[in-house]
Amino acid sequence: MAQAVEFLGTGRRKTSTARVRITPGTGKITVNRRTFEVYFPLESQRMTVQQPFVATATTGKFDVKINVQGGGPAGQAGAVRHGIARALLASDVALKPALRGEMLLTRDPRMKERKKYGQPGARKRFQFSKR
Repeated sequence: MAQAVEFLGTGRRKTSTARVRITPGTGKITVNRRTFEVYFPLESQRMTVQQPFVATATTGKFDVKINVQGGGPAGQAGAVRHGIARALLASDVALKPALRGEMLLTRDPRMKERKKYGQPGARKRFQFSKR
């Protein structure tokens, strides 16, 4: 019995992590065992997720299974986009210039800054009073 070819990619954004598996298929996308449209109801998030396919002209050529956890919807969409881009790169190295040109292989390093002791937030200070 022949094993189906599958390519893996891990994407991260803020505190979200997405594990992506792509296999040649019809373009069906499943996120955490739910359909893509149900999991990402906003059109902007759907466009973010599909950006790697649009950039490489591979829309509808791969079935995608995604397991994503942590963070909020926007961070998860960014993590999924990063994971799909990495999985596409694993499937075909010739797609690297297209993915690199759209900045899809670069992990976004922006994270929430930690709260420091002696102040109410990460940067905010308590109100100064001379007396």
